[in-house]
This record gives sequence, structure tokens and C-alpha cells, in this order.
Amino acid sequence: MKKKKILVIEDNAPLRETTAAFLEGEGFRVQAAPDGSRGLDLALKEAFDLILLDVMLPGISGYEVCRALREKKSAAPIIMLTGQKKDEVDKVVGLDLGADDYMTKPFGQRELLARIQAILRRTSPERQPLEAYAFDDIKIDFKRKTAARAGAPIKLTAKEYGLLELLVAREGEVIDRETILNEVWGYEKFPTTRTVDTFIHNLRHKIERDPASPAHLLTIPWLGYKFQK
Repeated sequence: MKKKKILVIEDNAPLRETTAAFLEGEGFRVQAAPDGSRGLDLALKEAFDLILLDVMLPGISGYEVCRALREKKSAAPIIMLTGQKKDEVDKVVGLDLGADDYMTKPFGQRELLARIQAILRRTSPERQPLEAYAFDDIKIDFKRKTAARAGAPIKLTAKEYGLLELLVAREGEVIDRETILNEVWGYEKFPTTRTVDTFIHNLRHKIERDPASPAHLLTIPWLGYKFQK
């Protein structure tokens, strides 16, 4: 699956570098710019799935960059970042210029990731159902509901196919237990998230070479699960 591409336009070097490193660790492709002029130039020359845009930049401000991008018909979602806790005016200005979201520094990286993932889900084209997928020596046919390791059949339940398809379709993305329950089981109210843990445990014993040290179905402590090929 093609990695989503994010542009970080931020003049604070430590924040720019740590944010870029964090997002790369979460499976995104990241480019960064230290000022508005270079950020705008990059955003107009290349296609990005999302832009993180600081408001206070040397030279061209984040507001000006946002305005210019929207005037040039760029549809890339923009999250604006500010270090100032003022009234709602700053936020309204950014949103009026075409920003999709607004975060005040300092912010947690996990909150930033959650905002990014929510926007990407909302703005990405509707994902087509997976028909088949292969990783390691395993082949899964989601359409026919068959699975095999090195040619030997693997017996999966309907819910295990659904769980695996969801995780594979969002490869590299951390998915929390409530989202998994809602999308695979269709729960609107969640009786227990231990259901997901049990199914992940069972799936690991069916598809991992070493279930105790999984290479594909990874637990992200306190957050959920993600699949990596």
C-alpha cells in the first residue's frame, strides 16, 4: 500500500525534526520546510496527502501560505499549528482561509496523529474492499475466504477475515479497539474491548511464525493494533 505523504512547514527546527521523525515512524513519507516560501514552493510542485502548517513563519506567514494554496486550487488538507493561545479569532481566520483543522502548541504527538488519521479518512477516496493480499509466505483471498501458508490451508473464521482485512487495508496505521469493534463487529456500544485482544491472539497463532514475538500484527501499548507487511 502506498504511504501517505505529509509536508511539515515549521520554522522551529527541533519541533520540525521530531514531528517528521515521529510521522515517519508511523509509516508516513515526510518532507519538511523551515519557512513559508520554501513550504509553498514544495506544496505547489508536489502532491501531498496532508500539510502541517505553522502560523508564525519567517517571511510568508502560515495564513498567507494557506491562502495561496487554496487560490491555486490545492485540495491538500491543512492542519494549522499555532503557539499562541488567543481567542477564537485566530482559529476562525485559518479555517476561513481553507484550513481543515487547527492545533495549539504544545500538543501531544498522539493527538496530532489522531487528527491526521481522522482527516485522511474523511478526505481520502472510499477504500475499495480488498480481494487478495500476500505477505511473508501467506496468501489471503478475502473475496473467496481462503488462506494458506506455503500452500497449506489456514482456517480462519469470518470475523478473523474481517479483522485481518481491516488491519491490512490500513497498513501502518494504529487502529484502536473501539474502531475495530465498530467496523468488524458493528457495535455501537462496546461491551468489552477484550474481544479484539482475544481475536488478535488467535490470529497471531494462525499467521505469525512466532506468535510470542509477532512481526505483522503489532500491539501499540495503550492505543491499539497495526499491521506491517
